[in-house]
Amino acid sequence: MTTDTRRQLRILGVLAVLYSLLAAATYLVFPLDQVVPTQVLPTPELSIPGWQLALANAGIGLVLYGLLGLAGLWLARRLGLPGVFRPAGGWRGWLLSPMLWGLGLGVAVGLANLLVARLQDWPGFPQPAFPFSLVASVTAAIGEEILFRSFVLGLWAWLLHLLLRRWIDRRVTLQIGNVLAALAFAAGHLASAMLLLGAASPAEIPPLILVEIILLNGIVGWVAGIQYMCQGLVAAIGLHFWVDMVLHVVWPL
Repeated sequence: MTTDTRRQLRILGVLAVLYSLLAAATYLVFPLDQVVPTQVLPTPELSIPGWQLALANAGIGLVLYGLLGLAGLWLARRLGLPGVFRPAGGWRGWLLSPMLWGLGLGVAVGLANLLVARLQDWPGFPQPAFPFSLVASVTAAIGEEILFRSFVLGLWAWLLHLLLRRWIDRRVTLQIGNVLAALAFAAGHLASAMLLLGAASPAEIPPLILVEIILLNGIVGWVAGIQYMCQGLVAAIGLHFWVDMVLHVVWPL
């Protein structure tokens, strides 16, 4: 095992452990009415102690995202991608570029949300309360980027490369994989939107809000995919984090 591989595995392990600790803290530190959007949903009554729920969430998160991250790293190696990080990227590639892109996208998406809210004449989706919004932004950035960028993007690109490598260059299959992962990322937000809007299916979501969910989340996912392919998972997580910081932490305050 090379030194670079050991460093990649070490950082991936840190990310999985951080996710699991924050998932546990969600149920140990914050009241349930902050975790569940009580503006539209009643606070559920739990029959198990909070520490057991926290332990279960921590264990599931550690195993799930640890395994997905390992699979994503394996796929990245076969696709010639940086994996967790690109050693030559430096702090500009891992931190500065994702932060600038994330802040810019966060502001753009926030303005688009305001426009849709006015056109649709509705208050918008409820936002988590601070400081839970900060914890939620970190956990969403780590978990969703491991799932959609490291695993889903890598899996689609690898499968397409195996099937089409005689006719299509690897760079093309990577771009297709990025688009598919971005669409999956956008579609992943439909379930929570249906829950918050009281819709039984995506067809019951107002068309303008449906377009907003797919288009804006798709754009964020696509740009995160570019960061992942150029600089690695850490950069994609950074971009996602800063977008969520603007939308779910700074904007509501």
